[in-house]
Amino acid sequence: MSQPQRSSEEHERLKRWRLVLGADSEPEPDSGHGLPGGIEGLDVQLEGDELQMDKVLQALYDSDRKSGLGKTSPKVNRWLGDIRTYFSSSNVRMMQKDALERLKLHKMLLEPETLEHIEADVHLVGTLVSLKGIIPQKTKETARKVVRKVVDEIERKLRNPLLEAVRGALSKVTRSQRPRSSEIDWDRTIRKNLRNYLPEQKTIIPERLVGYGRKQSSLRDIILCVDQSGSMATSVVYSSIFAAVLASMRAVSTKLVVFDTEIADLTELLQDPVDVLFGAQLGGGTDINRAVGYCQQLVERPDQTIMVIITDLYEGGDVYGLLGRIARLVASGVTVVCLLSLSDDGAPMYNDQLAANFAELGVPAFACTPDLFPDLMASAIQKQDLNSWAAMNNIVVRGHEEAFHHDESSSMS
Repeated sequence: MSQPQRSSEEHERLKRWRLVLGADSEPEPDSGHGLPGGIEGLDVQLEGDELQMDKVLQALYDSDRKSGLGKTSPKVNRWLGDIRTYFSSSNVRMMQKDALERLKLHKMLLEPETLEHIEADVHLVGTLVSLKGIIPQKTKETARKVVRKVVDEIERKLRNPLLEAVRGALSKVTRSQRPRSSEIDWDRTIRKNLRNYLPEQKTIIPERLVGYGRKQSSLRDIILCVDQSGSMATSVVYSSIFAAVLASMRAVSTKLVVFDTEIADLTELLQDPVDVLFGAQLGGGTDINRAVGYCQQLVERPDQTIMVIITDLYEGGDVYGLLGRIARLVASGVTVVCLLSLSDDGAPMYNDQLAANFAELGVPAFACTPDLFPDLMASAIQKQDLNSWAAMNNIVVRGHEEAFHHDESSSMS
């Protein structure tokens, strides 16, 4: 019996289902098993580009294939070229990520030919940095070029917003209302006192003097303390770029400390975020207490210091020792904020309990996207309420609902 004539819209819908469900999606005759959307059977032929798309998808997602993309670099490179031909950039990045996870292609990334074909993004940079210890010499230069390309693109996007936000905030907090004569900003002073003009004297009585601010080497000390365990790879990439940008400003003193169970002070590498990334070692456990202890020693001017701890708070070290350090930092005047992630990856997994304890100590814990980080730093520089800042930006501050109390007060003293 001939099949009823299908409309072009229905035919397109069938082809899409065929691509989604794969080659085994055609139900057996008289099986009685329908498909989603009221489709009774996928008796549709793929041709041309659609057939090639199907082959690309089969290589990655067909669970019956044991060989996947094959064990040779040429096969992988052809597949990488194919997905760039038939799919959008966003889909290409998703499929590359799936290939790394499902087909264990990390070894293929160690081949320079593979890296030249791959669609580079921040997730790939995180993967390459995590593999840097086993990248062969012949691939290292290619890997650095890939990382450089992504880092430069991100920095071009984020540099100016960060510089403008920080400079604007510093300008507001450093204008002195009691300047010395050599520090008076006469233009602003006159404009502030125009209402005090005396016509008969043809002069202005300056009730308020506005100064340029004290000239000093740095107006704020910023310490970025970054968890470099494997789950924080994207956050490490963005943190390194932001730290390098901040380090280019004389008005702030910037230090970057990364940690897992060990600690690495990468401040000396901040002239180049690529050097920073290859100086990090993604993976391993997490000892936040030890890292915060190291950063605590770097604090010289507590009331002028901002410490940003970037971690998902899965502590492998001394939890109560960590809370004690945080309490002492806050009491000394340090502005402390915990970012559960610094990425666009959505809601992160994090330790609810420890986030609750941080909240009790006055340290907000929330995820932050890279585009909001400049404004966050501006608010911290101006000593604004960061909980209110988060609320204004529709960010959920973690830990308030899950707050709990512990009775080991001796560790907090």
